[in-house]
Amino acid sequence: MAKKQKKTLAGPSKAWLETYGDMITLMLCFFVMLFNPTEVDKVQVAAISVALNGDPNVGGISLADGTMSDLGNNINSLPSMEKGSNLGPAFKKAISLFSPDLKSNKVSITSDQRGLVITLASDSFFRTGSAELDIEETRETLLRLSQFLSSSDLGNRQFRIEGHTDSTPVDPDMWPSNWELSSMRAINVLHYLSDFGADEARFSIVGYSNTMPKYSNDTAEGRAYNRRVDIIILDEGHF
Repeated sequence: MAKKQKKTLAGPSKAWLETYGDMITLMLCFFVMLFNPTEVDKVQVAAISVALNGDPNVGGISLADGTMSDLGNNINSLPSMEKGSNLGPAFKKAISLFSPDLKSNKVSITSDQRGLVITLASDSFFRTGSAELDIEETRETLLRLSQFLSSSDLGNRQFRIEGHTDSTPVDPDMWPSNWELSSMRAINVLHYLSDFGADEARFSIVGYSNTMPKYSNDTAEGRAYNRRVDIIILDEGHF
């Protein structure tokens, strides 16, 4: 008696893979079309690149908060039409140039919608409650800063020097208020930068007193960070 042959069941069809692959390809093309390279913040990309590469000179540097994090806090935080245009190379050069100051936390470098921000820690540059620069300790840093701001890499960029204090009341025998102290510190930084060769016609000055803290004034550490002078290499939208 002949044996019956067993029927071999066909495996599951893989025809669906072709359709799935087409769908994934179309979705990729769709998102590529949505991508607008003009909206990339080149300064932020440079900062991320440096952080991911583990550059040893990055001490004291942090990425700025997201674009929407401080929306409405102040007019200076409004985004420009072209954020961080051509400031990526300047960011990397600043990291290399201020490497000793970054390691000692005398200087920090960040970026925001205004442009590239070089922050001088007031406690390292000024005597307590004074607008007089400790020039013997800070001469080399200010000289490098002046040379950097005068370099051809920055073209015809404009700069703003912002003075900030914490909320501690000043000595009334020295200053009427923190407004005068913050403004005079910014002015004195400009004087030294000009003496070292920077073009003072490209600068503007503002004193913010304690109205724009970076951290809470409730702690000594927060107050130390809030006492600062910011030198901002302005993006085109903030000239």
